[in-house]
Amino acid sequence: MTEIASSPLPNRQRGRPREFDVDAAIDRAIGVFSERGFHATSVGDLTEAMELTQGSLYKAFKDKKDIYIAAVERYKLVQTKRFEAKVQAGENGRERLRAAMEFYAGNSAGPSGEQGCLIVGAAADLASLDADVARVVRSAIEAREKILARLVREGQADGSVTGRGDADVLAKTALCLLYGMRVVGKTGPSREDMSSVVDAAMRIFD
Repeated sequence: MTEIASSPLPNRQRGRPREFDVDAAIDRAIGVFSERGFHATSVGDLTEAMELTQGSLYKAFKDKKDIYIAAVERYKLVQTKRFEAKVQAGENGRERLRAAMEFYAGNSAGPSGEQGCLIVGAAADLASLDADVARVVRSAIEAREKILARLVREGQADGSVTGRGDADVLAKTALCLLYGMRVVGKTGPSREDMSSVVDAAMRIFD
């Protein structure tokens, strides 16, 4: 995935000899899991996408679940950095919330939209995932919601967002809209379509 920049893996992935770039391999796994989901992705799919032999794969990861957790953790880390950089460009809370919407709108159109969001796909599979994976997925969603709640409160404090609504409720509503964009993005909407959604979505903050 070209949009993923290199960043450290969790500590459990360190300290072992490597014959390949682990971050780059996980980035490719993210693409496969985003498109197909956990259950429809086979180890063979992963070895092919990650450009590894099964031997190399199992030197770095215990099993498919281990790869999936590493992919979700890395996706959360890198996407949160990109998301935070995008929203902080806004001059007030409302502008930062619009930037958040635009970030998801842009990722919901074109090839990235059709590939899908790893977190959204994981959330859809949550009932059939084990406790370890479910915990990581919930953590990623809760982290995004906390950022949105912070932005709403910033907007309420500076007067750019309505003070009549409960900040946590507005944040959860925004979260549903953002992840909804990623679901619709799988159907191939245009960037213009998604921009229109952003215009309508911003009215919840009036």
